[in-house]
Amino acid sequence: MAATFLSRFGRSLACTSRRGFSTACDDKLLLPTGKSMNLYSAINQALHTALETDPRAFVFGEDVSFGGVFRCTTGLADRFGKSRVFNTPLCEQGIVGFAIGLAVMGNRAIAEIQFADYIFPAFDQIVNEAAKFRYRSGNQFNCGGLTIRAPYGAVGHGGHYHSQSPEAFFCHIPGIKVVIPRSPRQAKGLLLSCIRDPNPVVFFEPKWLYRLAVEEVPEHDFMLPLSEAEVIREGSDITLVGWGSQLSVMEQACLDAEKEGISCELIDLKTLIPWDKETVESSVRKTGRLLS
Repeated sequence: MAATFLSRFGRSLACTSRRGFSTACDDKLLLPTGKSMNLYSAINQALHTALETDPRAFVFGEDVSFGGVFRCTTGLADRFGKSRVFNTPLCEQGIVGFAIGLAVMGNRAIAEIQFADYIFPAFDQIVNEAAKFRYRSGNQFNCGGLTIRAPYGAVGHGGHYHSQSPEAFFCHIPGIKVVIPRSPRQAKGLLLSCIRDPNPVVFFEPKWLYRLAVEEVPEHDFMLPLSEAEVIREGSDITLVGWGSQLSVMEQACLDAEKEGISCELIDLKTLIPWDKETVESSVRKTGRLLS
């Protein structure tokens, strides 16, 4: 059921301006064509695209060279070599610290934290180094080529060290972006935008949906804009705002409310910081109520 809900969410595709690298940006993105795949496969395809289109891109983290716990990096080391896709020690602070240095040198550092629960040892590097790098140097230096990927959320059997959703901690930090996709198509397009964005980004991946969510995903190179929310269900009585795996649950709530005569407008925030205030405000002006 959840996979059905999620497959309905990938309706609106868009593209951002070119930034000196290869990317598709045409009307074909608006067509519901592509290959049926789940979310982890879409992530894998995005990483392949990022490495293929930019020789400055590197993927690294714990166990990524053999595919990682969730198989998101499968085949990358074989195709691009162990100098660009490699394992690191089990030290999240070191992973992010190294990633910052790599990005400062003009590279695209794509660092994986194996579970979002273990991002806290790297909290100081993300908050006090990556987020402040541009500001403290007066815009002379930056680590804008940094993307930190991390699977987040519960799957029903992960326990307290493998089930957390820590995105709220990072939503109070100026200088970084926080992005969470809701479906495979969104995951590929948003991840490529994050990797190519001139700011450090924390990209949380809903691991509950890695294999559960399936939809048509364009196989070519494309991006979806950051900081642009999407109204995925229009309504008139109340506005619901969410992100990631919670969207499928909220969609069911909207359907249940509709049976009671309540019209819900559902918004996927997608980028949590900096968030799309205009879209949310426009919806709330219409409905007069907000549930987030």
